[in-house]
Amino acid sequence: MEVPPEPVFHITVGLFIVLLLVLILPFKVRIIEENLEPFFLIMGIVAVTISGLWSLELIVEALKEPVWLPNTPVPIGIFQVVLIFGLLIYKFNRQIYGSFVSILRRVGIRTFVFLTITLLGLLSSVISVIVTAVILSEIALILPLDRKKKIEFVVIACFAVGLGAALTPVGEPLSTIAVSKLKGEPYHAGFLFLLKLLGAYVIPGILALALYGAYRVSSTTVDRIEIPEYEESLRSVIVRAIRVYIFVSALILLGRGLSPLAIWYFSKVPPIGLYWLNTISAILDNATLVAVEIEPEMSLAQIKSALISLLISGGMLIPGNIPNIVSAGRLKIRMNEWARIGVPIGVVMLAVYFAILMAECSLC
Repeated sequence: MEVPPEPVFHITVGLFIVLLLVLILPFKVRIIEENLEPFFLIMGIVAVTISGLWSLELIVEALKEPVWLPNTPVPIGIFQVVLIFGLLIYKFNRQIYGSFVSILRRVGIRTFVFLTITLLGLLSSVISVIVTAVILSEIALILPLDRKKKIEFVVIACFAVGLGAALTPVGEPLSTIAVSKLKGEPYHAGFLFLLKLLGAYVIPGILALALYGAYRVSSTTVDRIEIPEYEESLRSVIVRAIRVYIFVSALILLGRGLSPLAIWYFSKVPPIGLYWLNTISAILDNATLVAVEIEPEMSLAQIKSALISLLISGGMLIPGNIPNIVSAGRLKIRMNEWARIGVPIGVVMLAVYFAILMAECSLC
């Protein structure tokens, strides 16, 4: 069933209520904060039901995408990556952690943090955001930081990874969809299209985040750096992968269910307003918004501003991006803990990039 061309009142009201519940309840209700996956799944089911968009195709997509990403010839998805890497670390944790600790001892914590954020941010467009997120999670565990500092490192790094993953179509679904929609006239988008379009904005942003991350741990004094004890059971490794599977499926349903709002309202917002309205991708699958917003008729300036705002906003809350979901699950980071760090960073980044884009008259 397709979305009606014009707004339907009862659907609009219902979907806005779902949107408000998703934005508010994880911060106000402790049991929901601790069980985001089933909550988002329920909200996704409710949103699709209100929209009347249930179809066999959607059900298959929600079940399949966590284990088989679009445009990949073999079944590979976030579920397998999280599970396989989790099992490898469960089996070889001493060797893996020992390698990271050896580098950390050699270069020091500030340099290590800077290099980690920079390299993972840049590599995420090559090895995919999923693999990068798993590596980041394990690196965070070996850092000799208290919990607050460790969460801060993870959030900053996830911003960098989310930015970097957009530079090629293999990085994440957002970039895959954007290139697919722009592959025809007039842009003929190819593999390097987004790198050429966004590279001058994304790469300095990654470096700035890496410097900020290094600065935030600069006050940390470390006398001895030891290999941490591995505390996960085999059951917890498997359960974590299942929870990630549920979260991704839930976001697919939520994104499709809320898509009428994007089609009816977001797509008609002027570029300046759209830049700030895209902050909704902090809780909504940004690939859905790209599918709705990005069109070949848009100017490069409009495409650039829409993508940048989506990429930054995706780092502000846990549901906003795959690295956030994986890292929060591994380190047991709650929504409030993430938001206290992610929202201020995201707001500052949005303001800085907005000023840059305005100076270039990109949003005129």
